Amino acid sequence: MAKLLGLDKISKLMSIISENGGIRASLYKLYRMDDVKDGKLVGTDKYGNKYFTNPRYFYGRNRWVEYAPKYGMDYDGSQVPAEWYGWLHYKTDLLPNEDPSRPKFTWMADHKENMSGTSEQYVPYTTTVPKIHAWNPQAKTHG
Repeated sequence: MAKLLGLDKISKLMSIISENGGIRASLYKLYRMDDVKDGKLVGTDKYGNKYFTNPRYFYGRNRWVEYAPKYGMDYDGSQVPAEWYGWLHYKTDLLPNEDPSRPKFTWMADHKENMSGTSEQYVPYTTTVPKIHAWNPQAKTHG
């Protein structure tokens, strides 16, 4: 009878809200990420991003990342390091700390997010003279 009336759905909603830290935290998460899910925390990267899984969701939607609060609303996919990218996109089922074949060399560069569109973006320096010059009209003086 409870299933017929949808009480199991209300119970699951209340469970998701409590797992996400209450109504206020759930509303903030909904505002920030457009989604409120429940799942098992499987790891955190060194940038503060949290990675979750829940096998009840569809394949392709059962792994997700919650970006660190320091990013605010300005987060994107380039803020996920390569070792977690592989797990998120089902290239491997092993977590980065469980994979013995993952290379860890001192010469490997640290992950850096894509800075395009920000003040820190890469702008190449040119030494060539431009072939096209902008038109600069001279104002007519009326005498």
